[in-house]
Amino acid sequence: MAVLWILVPLSLLLEIISATSLGVVSTEGGMVEGQNLLLGYQRSMDVFRGIPFADIPGRFEKPARHPGWSGILKTTQYRDKCLQLNPFMTSVSGSEDCLYLNIWVPHIGSVASNLPVMVWIYGGAFMFGDSMGTNFLDNYLYSGQEIADRGNVIVVTLGYRVGTLGFLSAGDSTLPGNYGLWDQQAAIAWVHRNIRSFGGDPNNITIFGESAGGAGVSFQTITPHNKGLIRRAISQSGVSLCPWAVNRNPRRFAEEVALKVNCPTDDRMAACLKMTDPKVLTMAGSIPLSSSAENPFVHNLVLSPVIDGDFLPDEPSSLFHNAADIDYMAGANDMDGHFFASFDVPSINSQLLVTPVDDVKRLLAAFTKEKGTPGIENGFSTYTLDWGSNPSSETIKKTVVAIETDYMFLIPTQAALYLHASNAGSGRTYSYLFSEPNRLGIISKPWLGADHADDLQYVFGKPFSTPLGYWPKHRDLSGYMIAYWTNFAKTGDPNRGDLSVVPTSWPLFTSNRHEFIEINSKTDGSFVREKLRLRFVNFWTSVLPNLPIMYSE
Repeated sequence: MAVLWILVPLSLLLEIISATSLGVVSTEGGMVEGQNLLLGYQRSMDVFRGIPFADIPGRFEKPARHPGWSGILKTTQYRDKCLQLNPFMTSVSGSEDCLYLNIWVPHIGSVASNLPVMVWIYGGAFMFGDSMGTNFLDNYLYSGQEIADRGNVIVVTLGYRVGTLGFLSAGDSTLPGNYGLWDQQAAIAWVHRNIRSFGGDPNNITIFGESAGGAGVSFQTITPHNKGLIRRAISQSGVSLCPWAVNRNPRRFAEEVALKVNCPTDDRMAACLKMTDPKVLTMAGSIPLSSSAENPFVHNLVLSPVIDGDFLPDEPSSLFHNAADIDYMAGANDMDGHFFASFDVPSINSQLLVTPVDDVKRLLAAFTKEKGTPGIENGFSTYTLDWGSNPSSETIKKTVVAIETDYMFLIPTQAALYLHASNAGSGRTYSYLFSEPNRLGIISKPWLGADHADDLQYVFGKPFSTPLGYWPKHRDLSGYMIAYWTNFAKTGDPNRGDLSVVPTSWPLFTSNRHEFIEINSKTDGSFVREKLRLRFVNFWTSVLPNLPIMYSE
């Protein structure tokens, strides 16, 4: 009997220790082998870091398929980010050899099979960013481990060209632009062709991204080049309709870059730029970091996608029929504009300084420039309707943030949701507002809600992977978001999936019922609402466009 007693625990122990793994995986380029992680009883994960999805790209050219390799490629190290400036515009890092992706494959009980796939596109104003995100104590922001493990989905993160090498355009066929968007598209196509070998379902791919990545997601759903590749999509704080998402006069900046690197600005410009050192080219794509209420920071973001007649054959607003059968979820953070407003109106971050009412008017003037005085007056009356006769300093600061949030993120997202719903075939539409207060703002700015990028830590499960930095309510919130996001990836419905424990039912957004959910650590049925910021949506999408144009560039 004693021997039997020993044998039973030993067999259990062996089962716990022997992690399930894909082992060596065959892809179109060759064999790859990742790292296997044992996460718990009958829970393990294969992580593949740095699989090439395209060849080293030719300068200012679309990506080409990778020629492949012999033997087994050990994919256990993240690869270089694409060449880019640092946030201070003082130095360049990264490599032109940067078109790689990372894959997290969960094995829960048995080897992964036919799992939904979630492909992440990072943000960074089309100028910065990489497939891993910031690193704190070897914990990368965009690690897919928590989403994959908790949601039982495969997570993929990808690299794409940014800055000059990703988006410089002459506005013609000599330098068409959108190279970074073509990189994203090449990665999505690679996943569609290869993910079955990793236990994924190629017919159930969800792309998701934030800020410029959210706009990238939106562009990937409306381009005609992704027909049949994408099943669902999630845009966080960025869509193709954002004012910073399309540059309608790219030639001007291309000529500025050419002059900086001693290239001519005539028909020899493209050939000269292609022969210029890539680090010099990247450095020449720096933008001004100074801004003011009269000249807001958003107007400096000029390295962005263009309507090239190919990837984007028309204005984004005219291309939503291409997303008719893609399920789409989109939203913004309630104070997404705070980060940018702090450049334009620095007084909003001071407890001692009063933000002048004139700064509200100057900001509105900059965002409604072509409409002249009527634009400013209509905007001012819209935003000050609830001020009363003597608005507090906090009220004025929050108004500045609201104007930037609405203009840059929230209103374009509502417009994209409406266009998706009105063009929908089988595709479903969902709208959200993220409003968990910024964790650092509690100390110095108690009025601060969710700032730009505050949602990322919860979507990627940081309250679970770095528990000492968070309260239990933050783990609740992270659990809610992972459940909604992965349920949506599985079924097209954020309420239905393996993680059915969601705080409340999230209704569809339809052309005649603009319902949305407000997501924070307190979310319950009372946070399901309708017609988000209706007065402000009406101003930006109806009142302002119908005013006569007074000035044009």
